[in-house]
Amino acid sequence: MAPASKADKKAAVDAATWMFNVVTSVGIIIVNKALMATYGFSFATTLTGMHFATTTLMTVVLRWLGYIQPSHLPFPELLKFVLFANFSIVGMNVSLMWNSVGFYQIAKLSMIPVSCLLEVVLDKIRYSRDTKLSIAVVLLGVGVCTVTDVSVNTRGFIAAFIAVWSTSLQQYYVHFLQRKYSLGSFNLLGHTAPAQAASLLILGPFLDYWLTNKRVDAYNYNLASLMFIFLSCSIAVGTNLSQFICIGRFTAVTFQVLGHMKTILVLIMGFFFFGREGLTLQVVFGMVIAVVGMIWYGNASSKPGGKERRSLSLSTSRQQKHGESAELDGKV
Repeated sequence: MAPASKADKKAAVDAATWMFNVVTSVGIIIVNKALMATYGFSFATTLTGMHFATTTLMTVVLRWLGYIQPSHLPFPELLKFVLFANFSIVGMNVSLMWNSVGFYQIAKLSMIPVSCLLEVVLDKIRYSRDTKLSIAVVLLGVGVCTVTDVSVNTRGFIAAFIAVWSTSLQQYYVHFLQRKYSLGSFNLLGHTAPAQAASLLILGPFLDYWLTNKRVDAYNYNLASLMFIFLSCSIAVGTNLSQFICIGRFTAVTFQVLGHMKTILVLIMGFFFFGREGLTLQVVFGMVIAVVGMIWYGNASSKPGGKERRSLSLSTSRQQKHGESAELDGKV
């Protein structure tokens, strides 16, 4: 009874964590879309800097209340993470601007095989045949329902390449740092959010001016737009935290695979709120394929041998000899 109860508890926590990420991610997409489309606030990089500044404020308050304990993250590791994360943000924004929507979606889909490659090379992860096939089905389904026009140019391809690799490295690094330095999600955010906020708030206005030819300080701020900016920053705290929690529990590849569920939900909510003009048979068919692939992936990767570290048995046996197996198994 005890193992089953423990497994049920873990499954419930995993589901709650994932729903937290889905709700906050979809919520911030809808709020940002209204902020940019309705109120013309097109300064995406500066807005992201505001998100991390708000997240930093949350970590300061939590540390003051005693919910975040002192921890250590070496400066070189922090610097690498911030570089990956900022290149990811800038790369995704530039890729969306310079590429067609179809090629942008293809670039986002390519993050899954890139994340798989990083886990195979750096973590010695081995995937079963069913796990690989389920990932392919997810890619196929999301591609069918989101990829339409596909056109690419040299600078757009370079931007997409940087965005894909930096995003994959940033998400891999979240799991790596949590595992290596025994950092909780709050602790890791406490280290990374201030650095990201400072760098993006300094560079963001210049980058946004380069991309949009508009100055963030010249924007016509009013009560409605300020309320949406405040709401976006508030939701972003949950989005940033839930991302770190999910990657820490599920790894970057699982986060990417299940993350496309958010793409499906955004499409469905868009059709629900903004009309059914784009709700074609192709889109519905793609959604069904993607959902089937996600369910298959969850089942296949959770089975013994579905997704495992190749050196796990050797590592475990060594640690058992030294009396440290319980702690290592929990982290792995």
